[in-house]
Amino acid sequence: MPEERLQKLIAAAGLASRRHAETLLRAGRVSVNGRTAQLGERADPERDAIWLDGRPLAKAQPPLVLLLNKPAGVMCSCHDPEGRPIVLDLLPPELASGQGLHPVGRLDFHSRGALLLSNNGALTLQLTHPRFQHSKTYRIWVRGQPSQAVLDQWARGVPLDGQPSQPVELRCLEQQPDATALELVMHEGRNRQIRRTAELLGHPVLDLQRVAIGSIALGELPEGRWRRLDRQEWPDPHHRT
Repeated sequence: MPEERLQKLIAAAGLASRRHAETLLRAGRVSVNGRTAQLGERADPERDAIWLDGRPLAKAQPPLVLLLNKPAGVMCSCHDPEGRPIVLDLLPPELASGQGLHPVGRLDFHSRGALLLSNNGALTLQLTHPRFQHSKTYRIWVRGQPSQAVLDQWARGVPLDGQPSQPVELRCLEQQPDATALELVMHEGRNRQIRRTAELLGHPVLDLQRVAIGSIALGELPEGRWRRLDRQEWPDPHHRT
């Protein structure tokens, strides 16, 4: 087969996204035929001995995408140095260790809901790159009863870290004396953006659940469970939803 860039081969093996593969190459963790590989280098997996962290690169796995309903208190990662539960712990052993699955995007430790897992690094990169801006829908409970002025301010986009935020779609679902349920649709995903915005507006998040990624909705999928997505369900990485 023709030579391919190493980051593409690592992604195809389901070990990392192309972006993370570039980091691995810069760190000197990849070798080709016994020599430390460089970023931008090409190789032929049928002819060359490609190793990552002292282990031979596995052959590319068949592409796989799962939808997981992540509970709160689970790390959205493949490893946690503090020993906390990770999303791979929720999968059967043959999927958790043998398919090269990794989270597509992130959902913080205290949040729950829809999370995609894939072994396709190219798909992961395209779905997480900011320029594609795939929509994500959240159902959140915040403390108190935000006024219409506060909701309008949130919908326009609240700056974070001195940088503007994109507008969001926001509607009130339910109000109780000390809490309000909101539905929020957004196209960007900065670190802890919803929680930080709610805190700035004086209505901290009490519960945060992502209920859909683009057109892929949790539906009746129980918390802590997963299902395999059919190929036609896969999000189009080039289509803004």
